[in-house]
Amino acid sequence: MFTGIVTAIGTVRSSEQRGDLRLVIACNYDMGGVDLGASIACSGTCLTVVDKGPDWFAVDVSSETVSRTAVGLWQHGSHLNLERALRLGDELGGHLVTGHIDAVATVAETIADGASIKVAVDVTADLGPMIAPKGSITLDGASLTVNAVEDRDDCTRFWLNLIPHTGQQTTLGEIAPGRELNLEIDVLARYLKRMTNKM
Repeated sequence: MFTGIVTAIGTVRSSEQRGDLRLVIACNYDMGGVDLGASIACSGTCLTVVDKGPDWFAVDVSSETVSRTAVGLWQHGSHLNLERALRLGDELGGHLVTGHIDAVATVAETIADGASIKVAVDVTADLGPMIAPKGSITLDGASLTVNAVEDRDDCTRFWLNLIPHTGQQTTLGEIAPGRELNLEIDVLARYLKRMTNKM
């Protein structure tokens, strides 16, 4: 489990197909405190550390994960939002995040709003019922608050604000229309939707 509070930005140092996709990710974590087999969320995707060095770790990304995440995310030079797994007693600053991507969302519009950026994001209409104003959403591993939701014929559009701190501490500062984002629905909404569908 994670919180959606990004603690580092990593860079894909190498990306090599070995059956699965082997990534070497450079980061500023103290890798002495990271065990092999540990989970690290990489732009919202829970991945397992399979090798490590002083300033890097390696993960294997399955074809299933590649097919369900944002295009181009796993290539050499890409920047990834990183978060180590939640430990018992850690501060829960964002919300409970599983690291399992529900969909790829697309940025529809960005508008300067004071020092912040107002962002419109489109997702498929079937996810609309699980997104609520003032609810939590995870985009590329960052826990964010939904401001408004608009159900359209072909999609659901929701709005959020990125404050300057979020832009500086995550890869979302580079956000622009057309960008794809890994989206995870709030886990409670996911289970509620499943329960109501079965009633």
